[in-house]
Amino acid sequence: MTWSSLWYGIADILEWTFGFLQENVMGNIVNYTIILGILFGLTYWMFVQKKLIEKAKNDPNQLK
Repeated sequence: MTWSSLWYGIADILEWTFGFLQENVMGNIVNYTIILGILFGLTYWMFVQKKLIEKAKNDPNQLK
């Protein structure tokens, strides 16, 4: 076995593994999934941040 056949074998495995990400197979599903994940994450963080701000306003012992 030569080095080139090893690297070509690894490349073939990676190409087969990630072949479903091609545009003609998945389209923009991956992009939309990432966008929705970021949107939900930011929305969740805004609600958490609102709770933390209210908690900080009501705490007289905090440093200012």
